Amino acid sequence: MSGGTKGNNKDETAFKMMSTRLTRRDFMERALACGITVAAASAMWSGTARAATPKKGGTFRVGLHDSNTTDSMDPALAASEFTTELAFAARNCLTELLADGSVTGELAESWEASASADSWAFKLRDGVQFHNGKSLTAEDVVASLNYHLSEDSKSGGKALLADVTEIKADGNTVRITTQSGNADLPYTLSDFHFTVCPSDGEGNIDISGVGTGPYALESFDAGIRASLTRNPNYFKPDRAHFDAVEFLALNDSNARQNALVTGEVDAISDVDLKTAKLLAKREGIYIDDVPSGAHATIPMFTDAAPFDNNDVRLALKYAIDREGAVQRSMRGYGSIGNDHPIGPTLPYYSEIEQRPYDPEKAKYHLKKAGLDSLTVQLSAADAAFNGAVDLAVLFSENAKQAGIDVEVVREPNDGYWSNVWLKKPFCVSTWSARPTPDVMFTTAYKSGADWNESRFSHERFDKLLTEAKGELDNAKRTELYREMMLIMRDEGGAIIPFFRNRVMGRRENVMHDGNLSGVSPLDGNRATERWWFA
Repeated sequence: MSGGTKGNNKDETAFKMMSTRLTRRDFMERALACGITVAAASAMWSGTARAATPKKGGTFRVGLHDSNTTDSMDPALAASEFTTELAFAARNCLTELLADGSVTGELAESWEASASADSWAFKLRDGVQFHNGKSLTAEDVVASLNYHLSEDSKSGGKALLADVTEIKADGNTVRITTQSGNADLPYTLSDFHFTVCPSDGEGNIDISGVGTGPYALESFDAGIRASLTRNPNYFKPDRAHFDAVEFLALNDSNARQNALVTGEVDAISDVDLKTAKLLAKREGIYIDDVPSGAHATIPMFTDAAPFDNNDVRLALKYAIDREGAVQRSMRGYGSIGNDHPIGPTLPYYSEIEQRPYDPEKAKYHLKKAGLDSLTVQLSAADAAFNGAVDLAVLFSENAKQAGIDVEVVREPNDGYWSNVWLKKPFCVSTWSARPTPDVMFTTAYKSGADWNESRFSHERFDKLLTEAKGELDNAKRTELYREMMLIMRDEGGAIIPFFRNRVMGRRENVMHDGNLSGVSPLDGNRATERWWFA
């Protein structure tokens, strides 16, 4: 994945030459008029898409779009953008997901798997220290992973480790055994829940924020701000270029963008798509537009009426104009979805027939459900993502053509994830991309998963999930995931109208190498570690 699309060499050369004779505003207006994207034009002007030698220093101030007063440093409860950014700023996982979607070692120097992929050995790096001076041990890793597996755990990562039967320390190696093959385990262990905390030698971990990460936590005021300083003993010598990092909770998009323009912050996690092109024209501002497997969902509780009837679910799926949603809700910064969460950027993706907007087909399924009309309430707030309320309103307008009255309930931004999501039967939600289909399906659609937002339960789906997890033949695995995608499209409890680009803002003096992860905002939540000041 890259930090936005680029023009061809001829166009780029021409605009570089033109930029010496124009103001930035004139240059951006002409570039956009020529059909060049905001990201490409801004990159041509500023040259920030070119790699440069990182420099050390400065305080990196970041405005984040998703924070709550209930946020916590507890890795089991990490969910908001604020807590996931903090997770990777202060701690590390055994593995790390790179911008191109591949996985590499982080706290693990290397790993080996048995031929059946049900036994794994992760060898730890030597010399890694926690912020408090304690040396990292295999026991710390074991305790940190087991923390998510306790009987009373509410961890969003618990379902990802559900097939783990044993985690044990063997010298400087962590050995993990699973009930059946798990070919994705190195990818799974890069999840933000599985950051490693120091343990006390008795299996308990310190969840206060101490980690091995690039920055040490100095203060954390939930829903407001957090401050961190560079870890002088960080084990990655080519990372952590800032002296300090400050995260600011700026849920309101106008406040967030004003803070960027005025220089109160150096980068923001989510740009209001309504004003993205105008923001890109501002002097000193650069927009990163990154394709992603992140997606919007409109989950329905499949165990509650009327959504427990699949014909009702199908009627609602046919009642939304996906192309219109991409243009109106995403302002073109995305691609249409097909009611399953596996996008073209993920491995094992398969093309399947696209579901169209078809009010007559929606009426057909309503009739099959024994209904002439339908009224439902849909909760939405832009805390989910910029454009979430627009999506709900558009859906309401579309659905009228099918005899469906979707009453949009505008919920408060503050507390949306704690008071609405997983609690109300029909709402607008959003997901970051996950590294593999297994991680995505296991987290959000496996029967009984804590974050199964549609309460979807399907015996065949769960059986396929287990089979695919241990299948080492890629062709066979692709076919298994294809069947799961079809089950989700035709029987699942989530409307998935589109995949979202990651559209972020930064000031011109904030640099990166141009290769950005789209898994989650701000370079896969790694901007604090990977970026630097010019």
